[in-house]
Amino acid sequence: MEFKDKNILILGLGISGISTAKALYKLGARITVSDLRKEDELKENISQIEGLNIDLLLGTNDVPLDDIDLIVKSPGIPLNIDILKKAYKKNIQVVTDLELAYKINPNANLIVITGTNGKTTTTTLVGEFFKKAGYTTHVVGNIGVGLLWNLVNSNEEDIFVIEASSFQLENTMDFKPKVSLILNITPDHLNWHNTLENYIKAKKKVFINQGKNEFTILNYDDQLLRKMEGEVKSNLIWFSVDNILTKGVYTQDDYIVINDGVKTHKVIKSEDVKILGKHNLENALGAVAIGWIMGLDVDIMKEVLSEFPGVEHRIEYVTTIKGVNFYNDSKGTNPDASTKAIEAIKPPIILIAGGQDKGSDFEDFILAFNDKVKTLILLGETKEKIKNTALKLGFNNIYIVNNMEEAVNKSFEVSESGDNVLLSPACASWDMYSSFEMRGEDFKRAVYRLKEE
Repeated sequence: MEFKDKNILILGLGISGISTAKALYKLGARITVSDLRKEDELKENISQIEGLNIDLLLGTNDVPLDDIDLIVKSPGIPLNIDILKKAYKKNIQVVTDLELAYKINPNANLIVITGTNGKTTTTTLVGEFFKKAGYTTHVVGNIGVGLLWNLVNSNEEDIFVIEASSFQLENTMDFKPKVSLILNITPDHLNWHNTLENYIKAKKKVFINQGKNEFTILNYDDQLLRKMEGEVKSNLIWFSVDNILTKGVYTQDDYIVINDGVKTHKVIKSEDVKILGKHNLENALGAVAIGWIMGLDVDIMKEVLSEFPGVEHRIEYVTTIKGVNFYNDSKGTNPDASTKAIEAIKPPIILIAGGQDKGSDFEDFILAFNDKVKTLILLGETKEKIKNTALKLGFNNIYIVNNMEEAVNKSFEVSESGDNVLLSPACASWDMYSSFEMRGEDFKRAVYRLKEE
């Protein structure tokens, strides 16, 4: 697709918006950026495009569309805002950076990882595989690094490992990565997608255009994903923690193994994978499947798996105070993710949960306590909703607090040596924080203040 002299409107000057603006400017497009935030809120962002001839319309998205050829929206912007409704009426194409990446370079080595949970850990792990193997590797996307600026400055042999959210995938049409991986699907972002069916449809877009020259990797243990087999037109590779497969990546006799359909190859003992929990074993299997079909050496994958510590805010060990261990799982932004964190941590657990309501149901989350959680400390928008669900299910040892410092102090007050305090909110952070990262940092600061006392 030719971008020179095209009039392109970018909605949102966040990480993806900045990367998109710089990339399209380099390709010769005429760019307008609109953001509802005002200039004083965007000083740092604006500084990253300083010197570029880009029109900025800040504090509004009431933008004339008469001459606009294409709109690139930041992933989290809802599809039902007025400016996008006007664009659809004028038949102006609206895309996110994923679709644009494919339009810019359909031959790029794009490996795309999605799913409800585990995306960031798996994306980072796969990136480490390729870096260790000597490839110039770009770990980008929903992980917090802009895709397009990296893409337009890359070489043909570079590898792109992309974490993709349902928001990014929603507005793709022709997008077709070389390798796609869906780790799992459970209800999430229903306040944005409205229904589980819409959410699943968005996730499917990662493989829907792939053909006989591409690969799709799915989790065989996920019933929703197993039902998608008939919709996959590419080379389908399964991975499984619970099942022996005739071909694919799975666990057998306490090893991660690759079965190429003819021979089985041992990769590493499951217990030697450094990241904790069954869910992280699933993440490792998905990553190994990518490495296998991309021709990476098994010994390289083994070495990385034995050393990779995980990523910040995902069951991250913080410190121990008087025999009480503190873990930061702020990335537990839905009930399923937090359930997996509970499964990974040894009891007794003092759990800190609550945050923005995404329309989730918390019954299965409470049932997953399974005598492992001894105390529940709740904060945020959902605190009463979770409390009422817990009481209905017979869990009564609950404290309500107003902020993270109170939550951490209360957790230590009710703890005993040998307890594990786990922040895993089961909710988004946006009721109290700008991101789950900020929430996790606040938790860690509160813990370290406690240690200083």
